[in-house]
Amino acid sequence: MTKRNGFTLVEILIVVVILGILAAIVIPQFSNASEEAKSSSLVSDLQSIRSQIQLYKVQHAHGDSLNIPGTISGVDFEESMTMYTVLDGTLADPQAPDPNGGVYGPYLQKIPPNPFNDCDVVTSGTTTPAPGTGGTTSGWYFNTDTGAFNADDNTAHAAL
Repeated sequence: MTKRNGFTLVEILIVVVILGILAAIVIPQFSNASEEAKSSSLVSDLQSIRSQIQLYKVQHAHGDSLNIPGTISGVDFEESMTMYTVLDGTLADPQAPDPNGGVYGPYLQKIPPNPFNDCDVVTSGTTTPAPGTGGTTSGWYFNTDTGAFNADDNTAHAAL
């Protein structure tokens, strides 16, 4: 009997076929996991921002009016949520308390980027645009009439 020093072509082909089958099974599961992680991050960001919008509304309510962030002249949504404000919604100096009720905020350190288009721009308006019209220029949409805050990257996420 002669001594054998290697693998035969059939053995190598069997190993390659098995590795191919395993790769075909595993790779789609990784792509689904990243989509699920992005969706989970999106839902978490939406919950956090919406709860901070509600806190802003509660703290800035006076009389019969309810201030919605980004509706005060000269103060956009991002400034309302990431800077100090006074009762009427205008920007405040945190070192100089407002005699009419104090200084509120900031409610967010910064606007998080939408995980699906990596855009942290918030577009505001009085009518909600068709879902997904923001594309890569807008990550979020804030309706200043209703106070609704939604993702602005595609149709499926606008409903969250």
